[in-house]
Amino acid sequence: MLAQRQAAARPAFSAAGRPARACVSRTAAAGSRARAVAVRAEISYVMVKPDGVQRGLVGEIIGRFERKGFKLRALKLYQTPQEVAEEHYKDLSSKPFYKDLVQYILSGPVVSMVWEGDGVVASARKLIGATNPLASEPGTIRGDFAIQVGRNVIHGSDSPDNGDRETAAHALAARRALTTARRRALACARDRAFPAALWFPEGLVAWDQTISPWLKE
Repeated sequence: MLAQRQAAARPAFSAAGRPARACVSRTAAAGSRARAVAVRAEISYVMVKPDGVQRGLVGEIIGRFERKGFKLRALKLYQTPQEVAEEHYKDLSSKPFYKDLVQYILSGPVVSMVWEGDGVVASARKLIGATNPLASEPGTIRGDFAIQVGRNVIHGSDSPDNGDRETAAHALAARRALTTARRRALACARDRAFPAALWFPEGLVAWDQTISPWLKE
């Protein structure tokens, strides 16, 4: 009986002579760190549409993202050029409402933002609510402030890839990799060789969010 207890108390060893449990825990920890790094790199493009600007909802919307704990990387009041609006909504170009949608975005200034954080794309979509405001839950931005799809106040990236496309995240890195001659050759028609630099071709602001230790472990 004593021998059995002593055997149970001893840690199991792998073929390499190391405690098996420690190896598993280190592997799991490494996997968790890798997943965390992937999530931390996520950004979302958020835009207060012309109706939201006209109704004075900009401060309320920014406050919701700030109180959630996301990090603001870029912000500007912007009169959207037509080619940017058309590129932004190009996936809807076959829809009968496409032209009206583009004209709506051109009808007044928008407030363009980039937010960064753990799972920010999915979380932002929850903060924003369903495309149809009447289907949005109370407490969401659209659920609280909108009643029609055509005036639903706000846009948010629907995937991490679109978050990158709608900002300059990858475009600037690609530009830096080019030679000066190649950059000059591509510098025309709003630099269409880099559609990712859509709303923030000037790039994002890097800064340290000092409250991060109070937001996450």
